[in-house]
Amino acid sequence: MQESLVMDKENKLRELVKQKFDEYLTAHKCRKTPERYAILDLIYSDPKHFDMDSLYEAMTDRNFRVSRATLYNTMQLLLDCRLVLKHQFGQNLSFYERAYNNEVHHHLICTSCNKVVEYKDAELKTLIQNKKIKQFTPVYYNLYIFGICNICARNLKKQQSKSNKN
Repeated sequence: MQESLVMDKENKLRELVKQKFDEYLTAHKCRKTPERYAILDLIYSDPKHFDMDSLYEAMTDRNFRVSRATLYNTMQLLLDCRLVLKHQFGQNLSFYERAYNNEVHHHLICTSCNKVVEYKDAELKTLIQNKKIKQFTPVYYNLYIFGICNICARNLKKQQSKSNKN
């Protein structure tokens, strides 16, 4: 029963973003291709972060032939109509995530293994949203917190204790 409600919610979300994308494409006189809608549907099928290579592989795994140029062009359209957010987590690689109806969260980035974890904190969210900024009205924000994850910290500590014994 619970799983059915989640599926209904996800399907409604995918239909809603498809409609928003359709409106954007119409307003900007862009072609409405099956490839563009398939890319959008795949992105909204999974809430995780992704890069262009993993998106290309996922499209291939679904037996949907799409060129890298189509992926990049479609991604730019999705960014422009604010259905996707782009992140730079400190590497030379861009990551993306779905933007519409996505709960506000922050990102913890390990500088050792590059792992990215979504971090939700209601108190921090409220603090940031209520912050008045002189002569500026924020629309949205991203918060990246860089550090070392527990696994890398343990490994680093082990390495340091081994080198101290030698």
